[in-house]
Amino acid sequence: MRILFLGDVMGRAGRAAITEHLPTLRTDWRLDFVVVNGENATAGAGLSAGHAKELLDVGADCLTLGDHAFDQRDMLQFITQEPRILRPLNFAKDAPGAGARVYQARGGKQVLVAQALGQVFMKRPFDDPFSALDAVLKKFPRGGNVQAALIDIHAEATSEKMAIGHFCDGRASMVVGTHTHVPTGDAMILPGGTAYQSDAGMCGDYNSVIGMDKAEPMRRFITGMPRERFTPASGEATLSGLMIETDDRSGVALALHPVRLGGRLLRAGPPDAP
Repeated sequence: MRILFLGDVMGRAGRAAITEHLPTLRTDWRLDFVVVNGENATAGAGLSAGHAKELLDVGADCLTLGDHAFDQRDMLQFITQEPRILRPLNFAKDAPGAGARVYQARGGKQVLVAQALGQVFMKRPFDDPFSALDAVLKKFPRGGNVQAALIDIHAEATSEKMAIGHFCDGRASMVVGTHTHVPTGDAMILPGGTAYQSDAGMCGDYNSVIGMDKAEPMRRFITGMPRERFTPASGEATLSGLMIETDDRSGVALALHPVRLGGRLLRAGPPDAP
C-alpha cells in the first residue's frame, strides 16, 4: 500500500493547502489511504464539524486530533457520529469517540489507525501512552488481521516520541509525531520495519511562529506581556507529512518519503512524483 500522513492542519491556510493538493495527490501518487491530523484546522484551536467535513470530502480517509481535540464544542457530538475522526486513546476516560479504529483502504485492505498523547512537557496530565498503544497493537497485529498499522504520537518531547517509535517497532507500519509543527530530519525505517519520523510538520504557513502570525508570539517572547490573541498566519501553506509504502502480507514499511509541497519549505516527495 501507499499511505500518506499529513501533519497538523493549521487554520484557513492549512485547509486551503489540503483542498488544493490532496485530490490530485491521491491520483498522481496512487495513494491507497490518507490520514490527516486536523488538530488546529479551525482558527488554530481544534477542529469544527464543518471543517472536518471539508477535509474528509477532499480525500482524507481518517482525521486525528490531539490535546485540543474538543476546543471546538461541536466536536463533542460530531465525533460520535463520524467514525473517521479519532481523538487520542489516553485523552480522558469519559471522552466521546474512539482513539483507534480499523479502516478499509482501497482494494479492501485493512488499516489500523491509533493516536496517543505524550506526557512530557504537556500542559495536562494524560494517561500512559505506552500501555494504551500496547493494548491496541496486541489486538490488531500488523500483518495479522490488519495489513498496516499507523500510530500518531501527539507530543512535545522528541525523546518521548522516539521511545514510542522503538516501543512500536516491529508492530506498527508507521509511527509519526505531531504537535510541534516543524518537520524533523530523522525520517527512517527502524530495525523492525516501522517507518518513523519525530514530527511530520504542519500543513500551514511557515512564514510564522509555528503557524501563528508572527507579531503576537514575538511580542510575548520579547516583552513577556500578551497584548492580543494568537491568530493563524494566512500566507501560502506548505503541505507537510510522510508517505510510506508497505508490504501487504507483513505490514512492514518498505520505503518512506518525507513530503513538503508548496509554500516556503524545500519541496520533497516520492521520487516518481510529477
